[in-house]
Amino acid sequence: MQRATPATDKIYRARRRLNRFNLGMSFLGMAFGLFWLCWILVTLLRFGLEGLSWQLFTQSTPAPGSDGGLLNAILGSLLMAGGATLIGTPVGVLAGTYLSEYGRRGWLAPATRFVNDILLSAPSIVLGLFVYTLYVSRVGHFSGFAGSLALSLIVVPVVVRTTDDMLKLTPDSLREAAIALGAPKWKMIVLVSYRAARTGIATGVLLAVARISGETAPLLFTALNNQFLSLDMNAGTCMFPAEARLRAGLRGCPRPASRPGAVAPRCRGGARRSGHATGTTRVGTGQQAEPDRSRIARRDGRS
Repeated sequence: MQRATPATDKIYRARRRLNRFNLGMSFLGMAFGLFWLCWILVTLLRFGLEGLSWQLFTQSTPAPGSDGGLLNAILGSLLMAGGATLIGTPVGVLAGTYLSEYGRRGWLAPATRFVNDILLSAPSIVLGLFVYTLYVSRVGHFSGFAGSLALSLIVVPVVVRTTDDMLKLTPDSLREAAIALGAPKWKMIVLVSYRAARTGIATGVLLAVARISGETAPLLFTALNNQFLSLDMNAGTCMFPAEARLRAGLRGCPRPASRPGAVAPRCRGGARRSGHATGTTRVGTGQQAEPDRSRIARRDGRS
């Protein structure tokens, strides 16, 4: 057995110090990330639990300052996300299957992967403008179908990428064994490749659903909004992210003025909330518009 010399012992101590330093920095990085994650969760629970109530899930969105819920926004988001998933998932799975099983040779598969990566990183508002130009401007109105179509363009590249990667991880020996038993290629893909990669494909679909669930920008150009409860996908459809952000912006505003002619109080952001039905509020200016009857009376007095 070789005895440790002072030179080898010095090298060992240096490596041990370096290992401890790297291990400590790794723990510090993990603690730094966990600190912000816990802070976000605590803040979410602190300010979110107090806003949960039964009427939040059973009533539609009210006028500013009134009591109500988010039923129409929740249903609208579920309808559009479900439609986008039904449109985008089959397309993505079939495209990923072609890239992995049939496109191993030639130029079409690499070009498709390149375009898919570009679409994967494209801003969602660009996809919304594309659907607006191609569909909304031609039919002449906003609709939930247009929103689902815009969201499906976000679903497709995510599912294509995950399906392609998961099918590549399937061992070729399983494919060769199925073909050696006389199974045609389509049956080998369905019974062997899909079964081996179904967990990864399902994960990709869930990632796509999670991404489109919080999208707002493409829906502003396609579905717009709807303050009332409606299951008509051929009309404007309410969306949960936009309503949630609107509620967060109006949080802390006092109740509107209940007396005719009273000045609406200011919110935190400086804008006034609309008061009586005869007065309106100009968005973002903090200036209350003058009622029509007052303008008519002043004009008649001058004449």
